[in-house]
Amino acid sequence: MRYADGPTARVEISVDAPPERVWELVSDIGLPARLSPELQETVWLDGATGPAVGARFEGRNTHERVGEWRTHARVEVFEAPKVFAWSVIAPDARFGGGAPSFDHPVATWRFELEPREGGRGTLLRQTARMGPARSGVSVFIDRAPDREEELVAARLAQLHTNIEATLRGVKALAEAPA
Repeated sequence: MRYADGPTARVEISVDAPPERVWELVSDIGLPARLSPELQETVWLDGATGPAVGARFEGRNTHERVGEWRTHARVEVFEAPKVFAWSVIAPDARFGGGAPSFDHPVATWRFELEPREGGRGTLLRQTARMGPARSGVSVFIDRAPDREEELVAARLAQLHTNIEATLRGVKALAEAPA
């Protein structure tokens, strides 16, 4: 798969808790920073105090090969307790490719929740789509264009691992006794 194809990592997990409980967790932008090995911190921007369509937040990230960077995200979908999605840009344009735009994000992230039969649990899915704007992966592709598919596959594997860690953490918290 090539970067221009919009490679996507998707993981789902079954949670023995109602969607409303799971929603409380996944709609907290600070939670993934506690659970993910890459995302380190999040903070609302522009006076926002919580998620709503159009609200923006900043993320601080770290990766052993890319270093540290920050992102800005904008909430694109907020349909409680079903879908929470946001697009991400690199506000400093550190990866090249022109002025950052939420209409042309470096990534798009999404949580989807579906009640399981009988309403006793939730199917939780998290998706990360790379591109279409340039990202850290683009820098590595520039250095070794003949290895693009290998580099994209490696990044997808990292995203898959990071998403699994986040979802396992959400599951543990949601299923813990009150």
